[in-house]
Amino acid sequence: MRLIFVSGLSGAGKSVALNALEDTGFYCIDNMPAAMLAPLISHTVRSKDRTYDRMAIGLDARGAEQEISGVPATIDELKRSGIRCEVLFLLATDDELLRRYAETKRRHPLARDGVALREAIALERRVLEPMVNAADLVVDTSRMGVHDLREVVARRVEQRASGRLSITFVSFGFKHGLPGDADFVFDARTLPNPYWDTALRPFTGRDPEVARWLGSQPSVGRLLEDLAAFLEVRIAEHQASNRRYLTVAIGCTGGQHRSVYLVERLAERFAARFPDLLARHSALPATAQPALGRSPPAPAARS
Repeated sequence: MRLIFVSGLSGAGKSVALNALEDTGFYCIDNMPAAMLAPLISHTVRSKDRTYDRMAIGLDARGAEQEISGVPATIDELKRSGIRCEVLFLLATDDELLRRYAETKRRHPLARDGVALREAIALERRVLEPMVNAADLVVDTSRMGVHDLREVVARRVEQRASGRLSITFVSFGFKHGLPGDADFVFDARTLPNPYWDTALRPFTGRDPEVARWLGSQPSVGRLLEDLAAFLEVRIAEHQASNRRYLTVAIGCTGGQHRSVYLVERLAERFAARFPDLLARHSALPATAQPALGRSPPAPAARS
């Protein structure tokens, strides 16, 4: 049996993640009261119905706070019993969550009894702190659309082979803020910047014009080798400790040239040995797609 708990901040894309898992064959239940986890899982384990072999359960902050705080202990017990169990946690910045709620005009589940939206978001972060601390994979959806998140869920969670480390290299721009889901963050702002060459400015680190220019800079090559050497050791440590996920973020000023180039080169270097590898560029323009905040609400239960 494979069991995935999907939790996270309201508006961060939990319903999108559950829909993505459902589309790949998971039996999904959303808004599950934490107090009902034990009897539900007991039933599915005893059942001979193969429907429950792959199950995803959505948990949010609407239940009692003490019930949420006890979920990590339940998860540890499930793992000890031999169930392949992991936690996916979705988050986003306060500003992005406020923007999504303003666009959708939906009500935050904790915005009641005179609690303002910003206060509700802060309360939810506090209530769900035990879940984010127990998470195997944390995904910051602040700069993601629906299709981006679905790809992350499909490639990092659903398609990940058992016992294999899933690695994501992500580029970002410091002017947009630090990613909230990175295990390691590196700064490429000291490197020569193609932005100041007006002929290169419109391109990105994925384009051959910029790649040739950066590849000819000795300091870029030195940083690339330093990063690769550092990550060789860290990846081995993650494997030795049976970690399932590793996210490496590299930033430059705007997230268009230098960080993108480094992420592409590192992905090329490690992809042959780590099939579950994804390169993502958070600051590059996305293809036309709906924003996460505009996704339709998930039904209470799906089978």
